[in-house]
Amino acid sequence: LFELIQYLPNTASVYKKPLLLVPPWINKFYVLDLRADNSLVRFARDQGHTVFMVSWANPGRASRSIGINDYMQRVLLKALDVMRDLTGEPDANVVGYCAGGILLAITLAWLAGRGESSRIASATHLTSLFDFSDAGDIGVYLDDFIVKALEQELDRQGVLDGRMLSVTFSMLRENDLYWNYFIQNYLKGERPIPFDMLYWNTDSTNVPAKVHKFFLRQLYVDNLLREPGGVSVAGTPIDLRQVTTPAFILATQQDHIAKWQGCYVGTQLYRGPVEFVLGESGHVAGVLNAPQGRYGHYRHTSLPPSAQTWFAEATLYPESWWLAWQRWIEPWAGDQVPARSPQKDLGDAPGSYVLVSATQALMGETE
Repeated sequence: LFELIQYLPNTASVYKKPLLLVPPWINKFYVLDLRADNSLVRFARDQGHTVFMVSWANPGRASRSIGINDYMQRVLLKALDVMRDLTGEPDANVVGYCAGGILLAITLAWLAGRGESSRIASATHLTSLFDFSDAGDIGVYLDDFIVKALEQELDRQGVLDGRMLSVTFSMLRENDLYWNYFIQNYLKGERPIPFDMLYWNTDSTNVPAKVHKFFLRQLYVDNLLREPGGVSVAGTPIDLRQVTTPAFILATQQDHIAKWQGCYVGTQLYRGPVEFVLGESGHVAGVLNAPQGRYGHYRHTSLPPSAQTWFAEATLYPESWWLAWQRWIEPWAGDQVPARSPQKDLGDAPGSYVLVSATQALMGETE
């Protein structure tokens, strides 16, 4: 289901608690490590974190039975087990991006229900929805007829073709991500300008049918994540209101995929200390906003029930949210210890899973 990447330290000493990055499974992990000047991975290493990354397998049709239970137990929790064995630390700080952050929320609630919250020292959610009542531009695809047709297709195929998912998201910004390249490249014969984020956006991954149906029906259509006991995972109803783990929630102002107001709802569900930050720009550019970047962020000392009230009272800070996050996470990161180097070596980074295309996975070519 995944490969776990451990990055070499960039500092002589590191924080005691390791850091796990959980990217969305609908794209590949390297969005968080695209270039040296916008790499969240490099920034975290430079601050003294021992960084681990989940690299999702690109599933084929044989993965039809893989569900959200597997992603929680056999990926996120398994990664924490391996990190504990490698570092000797019983807990870790976890960052979840987009769908990875939703999986993190589900895992936190599941652990809380079992009295095992101590496994995660802190949780960071990057552009992750808690309330799906306003699904953003994706809502145009949530017509009941379309949803039922997609569910039937998922049952037939066993997997959502990542190429279809890529086109779906491109059509949400059709002038920039679809027609622009058709006109410039196909009609005018001009070579497209190399663009790292665009390449990543088209380097698609498939999604197991069971996982996608869970997100589609229980979250996007029925909006059950925020309801106590609305979602059951591994046979256990979960309640986000049981989560007391310190949490940092980032949303971005122009996000067309995860509307910031839906991300803000997490501040009203969690019962532990929560920091909410609203970054400028959108779903990807707003997240990959390094300290030398041009976007600022909003913060506020209180968390009123209304997102609009929060925004009206918030202050705009002309710096990257990365700096605010580092200041926030430092108390949860532990003391400084000598830097750790990877102990196990299954191969060089970036591993083999990230090299498998959606087409290869569908054809059963996983090497």
